[in-house]
Amino acid sequence: MNHRIQWVDSKAEAEGRPNPKYPLGIDLDMSKGQKEMCLVMLPYPAKRIGYYIIECPKCDLRVSISTAGRADDPRSVKLACKGFRK
Repeated sequence: MNHRIQWVDSKAEAEGRPNPKYPLGIDLDMSKGQKEMCLVMLPYPAKRIGYYIIECPKCDLRVSISTAGRADDPRSVKLACKGFRK
């Protein structure tokens, strides 16, 4: 499934250091254990501070995820299908 991914640039550079636990990015899980979910690969790393807006064409779910333009930025996210949430 092709999710729409838009990155919104805040035009600011991160001042803090990245979390050393995630030198290759972080995989977010927002699925809450639901069986009906999608894995969305994100452009990694982001250019700088900003956020992704991710929209699902199947269930109209829309979420935003922040970025900092560092190694510990999100590289993927699991999303629960809006039609199957508890």
